[in-house]
Amino acid sequence: MSGHARRDPRRLTRWWRRQSLRSRLTVIAATAIAVSVFVAFQVASELMDRKLRDTAATQLRADARVLATNAQRAGLAQVQLSPYPGSGRLVRVILPDGSTRTPVGQPALPPVSEGAGRVARGASADLLESTDWNDGYRIYTLRAVDGAVQVVDLADDGPINEFGFGMLLIGLLCVVGGALVGRTVARTGLAPIDRLTAAAVRVANTRDLDADIPDEGGGEIRRLIQAINDMLAALRDSRRAQRLLAEDAAHELKTPLTSLRLNIELLVRLDRRGTLDTALSAESRTRLLNDLGAQVAELSTLAAELTDLARGDVSDESSELLDLADVVVAAATQARSRIPDLEVELDVTSVWVSGRPAALQRAVLNLVDNAGKWSPADQPVQVRLHADGASAVLEVDDAGPGIDAADAPRVFDRFYRADSARALPGSGLGLSIVQRVVHAHGGRATVARSARGGALLRVDLPAAVAPAPIARLTPGEDTAVR
Repeated sequence: MSGHARRDPRRLTRWWRRQSLRSRLTVIAATAIAVSVFVAFQVASELMDRKLRDTAATQLRADARVLATNAQRAGLAQVQLSPYPGSGRLVRVILPDGSTRTPVGQPALPPVSEGAGRVARGASADLLESTDWNDGYRIYTLRAVDGAVQVVDLADDGPINEFGFGMLLIGLLCVVGGALVGRTVARTGLAPIDRLTAAAVRVANTRDLDADIPDEGGGEIRRLIQAINDMLAALRDSRRAQRLLAEDAAHELKTPLTSLRLNIELLVRLDRRGTLDTALSAESRTRLLNDLGAQVAELSTLAAELTDLARGDVSDESSELLDLADVVVAAATQARSRIPDLEVELDVTSVWVSGRPAALQRAVLNLVDNAGKWSPADQPVQVRLHADGASAVLEVDDAGPGIDAADAPRVFDRFYRADSARALPGSGLGLSIVQRVVHAHGGRATVARSARGGALLRVDLPAAVAPAPIARLTPGEDTAVR
């Protein structure tokens, strides 16, 4: 039994959740009207019953006073009692000896109650009247001469029952009308949702992200449509970016793959002829193998950078409060290990930022690598980090030929390489990754000409408040809290 009781609410909840929003609104409207009618019926019934009781009591008192006045004039034993007409109020006279008189033809009444007897006997000077309920009769007793007169009213629930039946019919009609009105209101109010759903289904089936959903309705519906249109615009931008990335990647991969394929085909063809040792000198073979290694390394770097770009800002790495100086030092150390001849001069101060350590280190490493490609062998790459107001400013300065004014606006574009850089290794993605990481951290990346004549790449990131230093206790210091 208890198990069924526990399951029933869950079953009702599951049933309710399976219903459509239109059905829910219909049920809610009908229920609200039914509850309102029920409450109105209870209040009206109580007020009507109280009013009928008050009216009947007033009439009983008036009839009793008329009969008592007649009894004062003629006496209780001689007062005239008209024959009972077959309906209406009943009367009775209580004589001093306790006997009673009733009109001819009147139905028998319940025995005189103790309270009515006390009124008739005049047991107390202030006990002149009483009202009793007995077997469905409401009996009003009034002191008269040496006895009392009684006016009796038969309790009649007919008006209340008729009123309740009428209210029931009205309630049923209101519930049915409320359900119809709720259904109509739900259908009218949800019509924009239906059209919105149809448009979303059409977009899902056709994969046509260019079809914006018409803006209609107002309030919440309009905000919902605008949010979906914004989502479609974001999806269009994402698809366009993916298509451009794929096209650019295919274009960039074509040249190294073609060169790699031609070199390998040459080696395979000479090996099949058995002339590999005679057709190519040792120096030529070494140069060819070095070229193959460089092309494979370039392809590996390009594949890694394409993967990084394709992932966008999706990363399992969480942001944390970190000292950007530590990130810059780690990136410079990694750059020196990758390019043994690279010389990096660091001038960094502690500046705290909120960000992803690995992503920021990758961006700094790309900046240093880019500067290392252009700096002469006897000129170091200068890396400076300092705070400037509410920003952390990172500058990477090289002594190379600098960036032409025509190339500066496109330095951070994907796969863009200046004409002077075509012969240098690289994919054209490094600075694009830098810009993406910097933008993801709420910063800005710019390029200018340095005082040494080369390129000056600058990154501005929002600075964060440095954490409070942790107090360290000296040996023997009391650690108790006072």
